[in-house]
Amino acid sequence: MKVLYAEDERALSMAVTEILKMEGFTVTPVYDGKQAVDAMENDYFDVVVLDIMMPVMDGIEVLKTMRRNGNHTSVLMLTAKAALDDRITGLSEGADDYLAKPFAMKELVARLKSLVRRTGDYRYSTLKYSNIELNSNTCELKSDKGSLRLNNTEAELLTFLVRNAGTFYTPAQLNEQVWSGKESGEKAELYVFYLKNKLCQIHADVNVIEQGEAYALGE
Repeated sequence: MKVLYAEDERALSMAVTEILKMEGFTVTPVYDGKQAVDAMENDYFDVVVLDIMMPVMDGIEVLKTMRRNGNHTSVLMLTAKAALDDRITGLSEGADDYLAKPFAMKELVARLKSLVRRTGDYRYSTLKYSNIELNSNTCELKSDKGSLRLNNTEAELLTFLVRNAGTFYTPAQLNEQVWSGKESGEKAELYVFYLKNKLCQIHADVNVIEQGEAYALGE
């Protein structure tokens, strides 16, 4: 479970990050709103935690930017204890939950796990990574230099690779992880080949890279 944790209080960020890691989360800490937006443009996260009071861009501005860009990742807002207006604003702009500071770590962990479970089966209408964008409803894949349509199997493979960018999987593992063992290692490898070609056709800044007999999405 990948978490983007945007919090400008460095000591608090370090403490929360370590506890979340012990709970099994993979955490990317950032310290201002601009860093949060940049991180989301270059990686996929299962859930985003945004402190409202951040420098450069506050949490509400980051949330508005996310939703305007078609990013529907679940968002937990951190607000001041008495800041009712902040909570109302955050929820109206598309936040999924909020937690007042100071908060108990057990409650933060429980809320994050709940958000991840709630969105586990949700198909994002738009999935973005680097300079590519996949519409999961139409299977249209585009970059700033071209576009084409994937078939459903290719779209499922690309979605999995984006959400696990940088992690290498063998064809057999892809078969199990993406298609629950319904295909075969040979067919998984064939679809990797198809996907590599299509990413090249639209001049994507990323592609499927090979390490031994395993594959991952990378540059």
